[in-house]
Amino acid sequence: MRGWAPRGRLLLTVVVGLLLAAALAAVAWVQVRQHKLLDATVGYQDDYLQISLNQLQSEYLRLRLALDAAAAAPEAQHEAVQMRYDIFVSRIDLLSSGRLGRVVPDREDLAPIVAQLEAFVEQADTLLGPRAAAAFDAAAIDRLRASLAPLDAPIQELVLSASHYVSAQVAQRYEAVATQGRIGVTLTALLAASSVGFALFAFQMLRLEERRARDLETLAADLRKAQRAAESASQAKSAFLANMSHEIRTPFQGLLGMLQVLDSERLEPAQRRQLDTARRSAQHLLAVLNDVLDMSRLEAGTLALTPAPVDLRQVFAEVRALMGGSAGEKGLVLETDVDAAIPAQLWLDGTRVRQILFNLVSNAIKFTERGAVTVEARQRAGALVLSVADTGIGIDDRTRARLFQRFSQGDDSTARRHGGTGLGLEISRSLARLMGGDVTVDSEPGRGSRFEVRLPLTPVQVPAATAPAAATEAQAPPAATRALSLLAADDNEVNREVLAAMIEMLGHRVTFAANGVEAVQAAGAQRFDLVLMDLHMPEMDGIDAARAIRALAGDIARVPIVALTADAFADTRARCEAAGMDEFLSKPVGLPELTALLSRFAAARVVRTA
Repeated sequence: MRGWAPRGRLLLTVVVGLLLAAALAAVAWVQVRQHKLLDATVGYQDDYLQISLNQLQSEYLRLRLALDAAAAAPEAQHEAVQMRYDIFVSRIDLLSSGRLGRVVPDREDLAPIVAQLEAFVEQADTLLGPRAAAAFDAAAIDRLRASLAPLDAPIQELVLSASHYVSAQVAQRYEAVATQGRIGVTLTALLAASSVGFALFAFQMLRLEERRARDLETLAADLRKAQRAAESASQAKSAFLANMSHEIRTPFQGLLGMLQVLDSERLEPAQRRQLDTARRSAQHLLAVLNDVLDMSRLEAGTLALTPAPVDLRQVFAEVRALMGGSAGEKGLVLETDVDAAIPAQLWLDGTRVRQILFNLVSNAIKFTERGAVTVEARQRAGALVLSVADTGIGIDDRTRARLFQRFSQGDDSTARRHGGTGLGLEISRSLARLMGGDVTVDSEPGRGSRFEVRLPLTPVQVPAATAPAAATEAQAPPAATRALSLLAADDNEVNREVLAAMIEMLGHRVTFAANGVEAVQAAGAQRFDLVLMDLHMPEMDGIDAARAIRALAGDIARVPIVALTADAFADTRARCEAAGMDEFLSKPVGLPELTALLSRFAAARVVRTA
């Protein structure tokens, strides 16, 4: 039974149920039939009427005896005769009620007997009736005796016939009851057998359900184990990606840093072209790494947004500045336009908005051979709509259906002209949805494409009182800066060499520590303006080193600490903030990022000392 299909079990349940219902219906029918038969039998065989007939015969005999006694003394026996007569007449009334015909239905001489009795009553009523007119004397009594004597034989025959008929009816009734009883016993046995069968079937079903419950529990336990294994695998994957991010970004720091240092030197035109080629290749490889890491964080649900006031016009200017060169190399026009109705500042994650625009503009330039790429920002139905339109090759319906699938590309043949990981569009749409929006596309082959990013429009309310101050501050000349004394903790020798070259190029001084212990000792022994702290170091990592520095006494504990690490995950940033670090920079750190960082801290240093 364990291997039965659910449909077979259901069919068997229905069949057993129908058999049990049929047995119950048959028992009910027998009970109703037996009840009707008993009612009919009682109707045809009235025991009370049989007793009345016997009493009629008895009263007849008593009346004759009373009349015989009254013949000798009429006056003395008048009351006794009257009583016996009244009782006898009451019994005769039963013969005319129609009930006698049900007891002796085939008697042909019933009417003459009744007629004889009625004739006798009519004659006797003149002497013993309510309106008696004749005298109760010996002559009248003799006449009644003469009229009563002929009724003896018919009454006796009537009583005997009724007795025989009633006896036959009783026998027939008992036989019918016995037959019905046997049928009832048989059906009861059938019902009992069906009940036992149904009980056995129910027991088997119960055992089957218990087995299924145990199987489900086993399956649930297996699923829990699989879930724990998947969670462990996810944690292992996250740890692996964190390690790989650190291991890959660390040499990128040395590669891109040295390329930027070389870029500041005097180079021959051929060397400059070679340097540019090497830098573009490194940046492309870094972009692929960033896409893979972003996709992993989106998949694990660990990518967190950091919304802040954003100047959308500044974002568009940055896109134009960074992507204009790529467009110019292909002879394309890159146009940007921000609707004047859009507020000056919006509440957005500027980094992710830039990432989406860079992906879309990069794709537009990649798939456009001539014409223009237009980037616009419009306010539509209370939402912010960013659009990237091109005059490129366009997208057919088949390609558009899988455009946002992971690792999917417009041209997936081995001879495709354009490279890429196939992650940019999915990441862009996932980021837009994470911000409460979406990405859509409208395209036809040969007529270009138009991608639209719809995001919530949340203006930043700037107090009016602060606007003049901000304008004054913006118009004020930048404060003079001075050389900073830096402490850089990094266990990688190449990174230390790159940092030394860039920091010296910017006119600052730097002291290096190879691990967290050396960093804490150096911070306690010498006053620094800024600490650049790597996270992954031997003996003591950057998190513990930052905590140890914050635990030092005096002003030393308040030195600004900037996390400088290749581990660019949101939980790592949170750990850095919890350890007391002031800022977070992801490796590889380029010369522009380092320049901006040191300039900001140098300016703040001048303000504090002024």
